[in-house]
Amino acid sequence: MEHRRTTATARVLGAALLLSAPTGVLMIVLVTFLKLNMMAAILGWVAVTAALSLLVRPYLQSLAAVTSWARALAAGFDTKAPLIEREAPVAEIVGAIAQLRRAWQARQRELVESARWNETLFDNLPDPLILLAEDRRVKRVNQAALALFGGSVIGRDLAAVLRAPSLLEATDEVLAGASGRAGEFTLPAPERSFRVRVERLGSRAMDDTVAVLALHDLTAIKRIEQMRADFVANASHELRTPLAALLGFIETLRGPARDDAEAHERFLAIMQEQASRMSRLVNDLLSLSRIELDEHSKPTQNVDLGRIVEVAAETLQPLAKAKSMTIATSIEKPARAVAGEPDQLAQLVQNLLDNAVKYGRDGTSVDVSLTIPATLPAAAGATLKAGATVAVAVRDRGEGIGKEHLPRLTERFYRVDTARSRKLGGTGLGLAIVKHIVNRHRGALVIDSTLGEGSTFTVYLPAFAAR
Repeated sequence: MEHRRTTATARVLGAALLLSAPTGVLMIVLVTFLKLNMMAAILGWVAVTAALSLLVRPYLQSLAAVTSWARALAAGFDTKAPLIEREAPVAEIVGAIAQLRRAWQARQRELVESARWNETLFDNLPDPLILLAEDRRVKRVNQAALALFGGSVIGRDLAAVLRAPSLLEATDEVLAGASGRAGEFTLPAPERSFRVRVERLGSRAMDDTVAVLALHDLTAIKRIEQMRADFVANASHELRTPLAALLGFIETLRGPARDDAEAHERFLAIMQEQASRMSRLVNDLLSLSRIELDEHSKPTQNVDLGRIVEVAAETLQPLAKAKSMTIATSIEKPARAVAGEPDQLAQLVQNLLDNAVKYGRDGTSVDVSLTIPATLPAAAGATLKAGATVAVAVRDRGEGIGKEHLPRLTERFYRVDTARSRKLGGTGLGLAIVKHIVNRHRGALVIDSTLGEGSTFTVYLPAFAAR
């Protein structure tokens, strides 16, 4: 503080001496040529200097205040303008700086709003976007890319995010100065296909971003194409037998058995059975196709799985009663809430219970439990966490399934006993539907079976976590 006062005083004296220099020169002339008294000349010059000091001091103080204010504004501090009451020229300078400040603040607000809008647009674009530095490090991602790759990708090399050699090679070429490159790659578990475009930006951004990598999700298109091919192949294979039977019976009824009433009744019953089988097959194929189409999107709705189990058990009671079987349910209250899609979970439980009743021995029971498991089997532990997982288990007391069949049970149209499955009305798609529903819910299906004792199908699903 003392140093500032000394500096201010020196400035005032310096300004006064500079302004009084002409007076000093005049006094020297008067002393030399007009024989003016030296002491009188010195006193006159001192008086003039003192008077000038008093006049200059307020201006210099005001200019010093304006200088400090301007420096504070330049440093980013939004301080108030100094109060200048008497020095009109300085007050005009303050007004001009204040006007400049208002214009600068308005422009800054526009820039902030523009940057915020651009950031919101970038974050909310539906396609994943990745911004890259010169050394291929990830500088920034939007929300779609964050949901796809997780939050730990910032600052990492692109090779740690996308393990696709051809894409990395194309990216290196673009970063080296080549024109934009395009290609496709696939992410595993769950499988998703993307079209990728890498483009170099016109100039380097402030955060060192030099290129953008844009991904367009082709999963739905690929799935539709695959579903169409699978549907044609599966339908043509599975529908051939019942369709041939129908055509054969129709030909017989129109020919040799035209007037045979007994044959009419027998053949029409068989034809109805085969037509029903085709209808079930088509419905299951369409259901499976719809599930596969949405398999890449994880459902997050809060679903009461306990209620779904209760309804499914009640619905299948008549089928169980026809075989003198019982369906026993055990539901833990904390395990009722899961994250899922209610219609698909209802289909999952319905399929498991339907299989248990169909393949269980007459007079036995089917046990359905809904619990929060303390530990998870290895097959489920890779994707789920103990304590945050719900397990729904369906146990039958049928003939059991050989261990050699277990890995293939969820394949389309795979049957352990083809004749028995078709006799019971199975389409060979029930467990395939269950598997794809489990996959969509990011869960796990574990099958345990012992020959002669029965089988247990356990589905592990993420519990609903309130946000």
